Parts: sequence; C-alpha cells; structure tokens
Amino acid sequence: MKKLDEIMELMADEMEDFKTAVLELQKLSEQLVKMSIPISTEALEKNLNTFLLKQQAEKEKTDETLKEIDKKLKHARIIPNYLLILLGIFGILALGSVGYFGYTDKKNVEENFEVYQMIMESQNKSYEDYFTAYPEIHEAYCKWLESGYQGL
Repeated sequence: MKKLDEIMELMADEMEDFKTAVLELQKLSEQLVKMSIPISTEALEKNLNTFLLKQQAEKEKTDETLKEIDKKLKHARIIPNYLLILLGIFGILALGSVGYFGYTDKKNVEENFEVYQMIMESQNKSYEDYFTAYPEIHEAYCKWLESGYQGL
C-alpha cells in the first residue's frame, strides 16, 4: 500500500502541475486573442490593390522614361554638329588652298616660260649682233649647219 500511496501522491502532484499549466495556457491564449490582428480577405485585397496601383504607377513612369530614351536615340547622331561644321570648314579651306596653290603654280610656270623666252630672244639677239659684226663667221656657220644635217 505504501506504493499505492506514493503513486497517488505523484499523480496528485502531476495533476496539480497539469492544472497550473492549463491555467497558464488559458491566460496566454486570452492574451493572444486580444493581441492578434484578424486577417480577412478584405484587408488582403485592399493591401494588394494599393500595391498594384503603386506598381502600375511605377510601370507608367518607366514606360515614359523608355519612350523618351527611344526618341533621343532616334534623333541621335553619330557625329556631332560641331564636328560636321569643323569638317566643312577644313574641307573648304583645303579646296581653297588647292585652288590657290594651283593658280600660283600656273602663274609661276607662265612667268618662267616668259623669262625663258626673253633669255632665248636675248641670246638670239646677241647671236644676230655677233653675226652681223662678223659676216664671214656667219657664212661658215651656215655651211657647217648644212653639212652637219646632211650627214646625219
């Protein structure tokens, strides 16, 4: 019987511990019920709708930005305007300088030819003056020319 008394005592202790644990759980359950926020489908739909509206607004902003970028890319140039203007100016200067140097070269050639003609005329004049001063040398020269060309 002693054993039975011990078992009964242990059971009484266990039941008391169990009762205190149940009371503790009830208190915690009541606190949880008071603290918890009931989640309903309405609240979820409301939060989801606000999120979707924000997302739609952001999508519209990004679409607008992408359209602006697309417009800028369509009107973009590979070579900037100032570079085209500089190339045009250099082209005009190059053509002008080629024309100028061509013209001055042609003038120089003409002047050189005129100087050459003047030199040749002055040489011919000096030959004529010499031959008029010495007619016998002129005759010998003419004979020499005739004999020289026939022999070739």
